[in-house]
Amino acid sequence: MLLTPRVRAARPQAAAPHTAGPRTRSPRRLKATALLASAVSVCLLAASAPAAPLGVGDRLFPYLGNPGYDVASYDLSFTYPGSNGKPLQAVTTIDAWTTTDLDRLNLDFAHGKVESVEVDGQSASYTKAGDDLVVTPREPLTEGSWTRITVRHTSDPVPADGQDGGWVRTKDGLAMANQADAAHLVFPCNDHPSDKAMFTIRVTAPNGYTAVANGLPAGVDRVGRATTWTYRTQHPMATELAQVSIGRSSVVHRDGPNGLPVRDVVPTKDRAALEPWLAKTPDQIAWMESKVGPYPFETYGVLMAEATTGFELETQTLALFEKDLFTEPAYPKWYVESIMVHELSHQWFGDSVSPRAWSDLWLNEGHATWYEALYAQEKAGRSMEARMKAAYGASDRWRAAGGPPARPKAPAPGQKISIFRPNVYDGAALALYALREEIGRSDFERLERTWVELHRDGTATTADFEQLAAEISGRDLNDFFKDWLYGEKTPPMPGHPDWKAVEPVKKAGK
Repeated sequence: MLLTPRVRAARPQAAAPHTAGPRTRSPRRLKATALLASAVSVCLLAASAPAAPLGVGDRLFPYLGNPGYDVASYDLSFTYPGSNGKPLQAVTTIDAWTTTDLDRLNLDFAHGKVESVEVDGQSASYTKAGDDLVVTPREPLTEGSWTRITVRHTSDPVPADGQDGGWVRTKDGLAMANQADAAHLVFPCNDHPSDKAMFTIRVTAPNGYTAVANGLPAGVDRVGRATTWTYRTQHPMATELAQVSIGRSSVVHRDGPNGLPVRDVVPTKDRAALEPWLAKTPDQIAWMESKVGPYPFETYGVLMAEATTGFELETQTLALFEKDLFTEPAYPKWYVESIMVHELSHQWFGDSVSPRAWSDLWLNEGHATWYEALYAQEKAGRSMEARMKAAYGASDRWRAAGGPPARPKAPAPGQKISIFRPNVYDGAALALYALREEIGRSDFERLERTWVELHRDGTATTADFEQLAAEISGRDLNDFFKDWLYGEKTPPMPGHPDWKAVEPVKKAGK
């Protein structure tokens, strides 16, 4: 995600509705899931206890995600009524492995009406607890079993009072913006990036609309006055990266490097005007591949939406942009192109290699900012050193306001998007710059390539990055990372002893 200088509303909790073939996993993934499950096993196993919201223990979002199971796949079906002010009818089917014995299980779902729930083909009872949908199957689920949960529900594109995220209403339809905690405003899920899964997405809309989603097309069926569009991912995906575009759109196809299918989604009326920007994507992909290796997914594209969000977003294989970024003359050409590369680089850093916890966000945004700045330097002569020196001057203020890069402060009440502060953008890129100065350009570039190759299609932590950097450089970097990633003050910059940080302004009485 890259924030733009526009206003974004707060996002409080929504009201609760009423009561009523497997894919293998790595030992590391299963062990991590099992550990999280065991931490709350008492809550899961006590059938007599009241339903309660659970989480996987994320420091910043304690009630996101749910223990006790590991999702293998989602099958999402949405029926769009032809108006973005009315709820969509939806069916969400989840295939999962259980990682402990379960008398009931929690799903994240906070904005829609639940009509029925089935577990393994049998009706199940359900109730709400906070932002969780708590499901009780007829028979308890045993550890290591394969289970299918089907929820028939509505998906409401109209936010509750003060709520934002999930569906984005565009001028002619809908798009999605689920980062960091909003996928469960759209569909029931295990809404945490530590539980990635495969996705099949079906969208039925009146003829005249075009629907596009993550992954590759898997069929278009027209029946009477409606068309159903189906897409499937070929790589696992975090829920916060799901994307669905519904609108009076054109899909523009072209070839990327090595025959990669590139497809962009634009308002049909603006197709010709936006084509010069769309044509830049293949070369940008080739540039990123020259830095970190092969593009990690089956396709890529830019979704230019007629909407005001206040950000651009790296949804997997189909990145979301405000159309105004490309049509507003105040934005310099080099700046727009560097923002395109920021979201593109997230396909490696954040999408293919996802954060194990939201405190690892700096690994996403710091790297995306790094390649954004590097591209601007190489293509437009915008000095990275000058940008990093300016960031160094502001770094102490950023740390005071938002925490150090790898230990960001919790989001402000009712403003969960506030974790996206300068400390995890330029502040984190500054730490990467310091690392390159510390271990040398050659080892740094090898670290970047090895990182995305080693953790492709998985999740990783800050500790994983620290360990890999030490292995590649052959050096003890514990003190370096402790100071740069966790320190309250910005350490001296290696090779630049003259760089000075500006002291944060102290509040009166402090």
